[in-house]
Amino acid sequence: MSPQTTQMFEFTLAALLTLCIFSYLYRDNPFYRFAEHIFAGISAGYYAGLIWHAVIVQQLWVPITHEGTFSLFVPGILGALMFTRFFDRISFLSRISIAFVVGNTAGISIMQQLHGYVLPQVSDTITGLETSGTWYALVGGWVIFAGVVTTLLYFYFSKEHKGALGVTARIGIVFIMVSFGAHFGYTVMGRVSLLIGRMQFLLRDWLGLIN
Repeated sequence: MSPQTTQMFEFTLAALLTLCIFSYLYRDNPFYRFAEHIFAGISAGYYAGLIWHAVIVQQLWVPITHEGTFSLFVPGILGALMFTRFFDRISFLSRISIAFVVGNTAGISIMQQLHGYVLPQVSDTITGLETSGTWYALVGGWVIFAGVVTTLLYFYFSKEHKGALGVTARIGIVFIMVSFGAHFGYTVMGRVSLLIGRMQFLLRDWLGLIN
């Protein structure tokens, strides 16, 4: 089979699966479910193979057998205990691994959120109030500062939102809605970009109707 024939076969297969997914716009049908099951099955198989080779083999088996890193027996045993969930009599042993993973992840996530989001947000909010620069940069800095403060006050539920607190909380709702709208618009643009890419594939790469 020539390379051109192979490429055309691959394009045709990808185009048919794309059309099967697009058929959901009409209604749920066997063609859509067929493509959906293929996607889910291939994804599950790919990630299973990826985890096996990239994690179990490269990060556990090879360091223990070739490099003598026997300390990795501990995470290996914790990982094996996860599978005790399939056996009723010893399923309680999986709680050890789950507790370790949850506790470790929580501790790491707290520090990541603190250094990656909270502290940079505080720093950028304060530095935005500097008087140097253009006037619209200064106005933008104060708008960001007001948005951060009023949004935080909206989530302060220890006191009823009345009086000054109620006013600032309502202003915070405005900033929250603007943020939600911006995120929604960004998501829609991303999905439209994906749609344009698939239509270009169908009309240009597969059918050759456009340049």
